[in-house]
Amino acid sequence: MWLLDQWAERHILDAQRQGEFDNLPGSGEPLTLDEDLHVPPELRAGYRLLKNAGCLPPELQQRKEAVDLADLLKTVSRDEPEYEALSRRLALLELKLRQSGLSTEFLHGEYAHNLASKMKEAE
Repeated sequence: MWLLDQWAERHILDAQRQGEFDNLPGSGEPLTLDEDLHVPPELRAGYRLLKNAGCLPPELQQRKEAVDLADLLKTVSRDEPEYEALSRRLALLELKLRQSGLSTEFLHGEYAHNLASKMKEAE
């Protein structure tokens, strides 16, 4: 994500220099970052308990595990015996994510390449 961070930071600094953030409503007031406005009021307490306990929704947990497996596979040689087992486990997770309706492009490195191309076009 460092490419996206650099791009965003550059645009923020440009906007600050041009004075686009001057005199905005709420300027100088503290931000309330933990509001769960998108969560129905009756579910907020439960969601906050799960969040504070470090629990993730199943799809995000599977995504995190898939990223960890993909990173691990990059360090394991194809000749090693555990490579095939890890590869099958990653393929199964990828299938589960697709069945959940989630994209798995993040596992194949295409996202970073596409993002870099878009950023170059925008300049």
